[in-house]
Amino acid sequence: MSDTQALDHIATWRAAGHKAALATVIQTWGSSPRPAGSHMAINAKGEFVGSVSGGCIEGAVIEAAREVMATGQPKTLEFGVTNEMAWDVGLACGGKVRVFVEAVE
Repeated sequence: MSDTQALDHIATWRAAGHKAALATVIQTWGSSPRPAGSHMAINAKGEFVGSVSGGCIEGAVIEAAREVMATGQPKTLEFGVTNEMAWDVGLACGGKVRVFVEAVE
């Protein structure tokens, strides 16, 4: 999803009075499902558009986005084959991915 598309969704959600966050793949190593620069926009209801992993870590990213929206504190998440949580959420592609999650006002 392009920056413009993700931000368009966020602008629509914000105009309707909903909190929103933007998740961005900031770094990848090895085999990863989505390249650096991939985006996912998330609102406080848990609705989202875009993808940061092709589906295998989106649930964990949505959960982190809800926390970021509640606290206002951005987070950097890392998933990969050496990260126990990555197996829990299903990143078994053999690579690693780092995702930055920030609230958008």
